[in-house]
Amino acid sequence: MIALRQAFLEAFGCDPPPEIDTCGRTDRAIASELFQACGVRDTLENWHRFHQMYLRHLTDQLPLGVGHVLPGVQAMLQSLATDSEKAIGILTGNTPEGARIKLVHFGIDHHFGFGGYGHEHEDRRVVAEAALTAARQRFNGRLHLDRVWVIGDTPRDILCARHIGARAVAVATGFYSRDSLAVQRPDVLLDDFSQADHWLGCLDAGVA
Repeated sequence: MIALRQAFLEAFGCDPPPEIDTCGRTDRAIASELFQACGVRDTLENWHRFHQMYLRHLTDQLPLGVGHVLPGVQAMLQSLATDSEKAIGILTGNTPEGARIKLVHFGIDHHFGFGGYGHEHEDRRVVAEAALTAARQRFNGRLHLDRVWVIGDTPRDILCARHIGARAVAVATGFYSRDSLAVQRPDVLLDDFSQADHWLGCLDAGVA
């Protein structure tokens, strides 16, 4: 958030509104909202200008923060990576460059071989479609939707899964409570991924 605000102020001389809804949204959608709030023309030129400054500020700010990999995530990624019949992709509202900067900073970038990103589309569901296309390419078209899972911590992530016919794992480690995630009826609901053993066991048994 600090990087976003600093970049917008530097690029356009405007301090964004104090409340910005970023949860589960694409970077392109967030930028469009900021353009409208600050009276900046929503053009590709302004988007690219803002994005390049954001990447620079993001690189500077991440080492100053207190962020960390959430409980159970490292073990989950390592477990999935050991199985050649499984593949881990990324479905994110971040741009490819922004996602890479974040994943590299936390040392987990090597786990993600394909994905869909939020640099072109404001609608997160379209990003889900792009991620599904990339997954199909990864498996040479041999992909069963009942074996595709979307993991996320916002209601929008669950809706993404439903949009492409995938299953949804919701984890209450973000800004949304377990109860608010449950409203969207995910297939699996976890407090964090230290509880993921049962879900991973089901995947290995081919019953999830």
